[in-house]
Amino acid sequence: MTGTEGGLLIVDKPTAWTSHDVVAKIRKLAGTRRVGHAGTLDPMATGVLVIGVGKATRLLGYLTLAEKEYAATIRLGQTTDTDDADGAVIDSVPVRSLGEAELHRAVTALTGEISQIPPGVSAIKVDGQRSYRLARAGQSPQLAARTVTVREFAVDAVRPAGDVLDLDVRVTCSSGTYIRALARDLGAALGVGGHLTALRRSRVGPYRVSEARTLDELAAGFAVIPLAEAAAAAFPRRDLTPAQAGALAHGARLEATGTGEQPVAAFAPDGTLVALLTDADGRARPLCVFVTAGS
Repeated sequence: MTGTEGGLLIVDKPTAWTSHDVVAKIRKLAGTRRVGHAGTLDPMATGVLVIGVGKATRLLGYLTLAEKEYAATIRLGQTTDTDDADGAVIDSVPVRSLGEAELHRAVTALTGEISQIPPGVSAIKVDGQRSYRLARAGQSPQLAARTVTVREFAVDAVRPAGDVLDLDVRVTCSSGTYIRALARDLGAALGVGGHLTALRRSRVGPYRVSEARTLDELAAGFAVIPLAEAAAAAFPRRDLTPAQAGALAHGARLEATGTGEQPVAAFAPDGTLVALLTDADGRARPLCVFVTAGS
């Protein structure tokens, strides 16, 4: 592993790999089991998967909450049992005519703050069991709707293909948004059904697919984004005095950052990442500390 603290990797996940498959591969390349990921991608999907190695795994829970961008293809006219192309087609409605205004209204209704029911085949737990396990066992898990934010839902191309209609779309959304569910709900709103046939994640927070590396590239030359550099890119920065850095290393609270609950990366004068902070009760408290007292 490069560096004693580890760091982040921005991986371009290949299709047919699970996020866990990628983690297992990185564990071998890094020579450590202390590896995790921020934000699962379905096997069908490709694109940005943020991987943490060593101490950087402690950043992942906060990076999971970052805004994400996707490029996707939605097929109207077919419904599948998984809401994507990995499932079986369970209903077909020929798309004979679909006006631009009608499509625009349906897309607009799924933009902004919306209520979304996650797909039944998902990793959400129901009574302690993964929803996808229940679904594959023939049960019908009842998942609660959740509020998500779709900041952008743009249709870039409309491509007729016989009885179906393929839409190439771009989505910018909050954490927890299922693009499969957007495809399903768009098809339902138009009365023809819909599912996802392609998905590529182009951004997670500040990390873009243009800086992602393939697994083959990492195997040829393994290197991580250092912990301090990764935190500086992902969170607002606070520079500490030596006294403040020492106090935080002991778990003390400091004066508030003024940024509310949003995590802030706090750095010692030498550039070392000391902690992630959040404001609470008028003070800045450490969410996690990366240095030990006296170090």
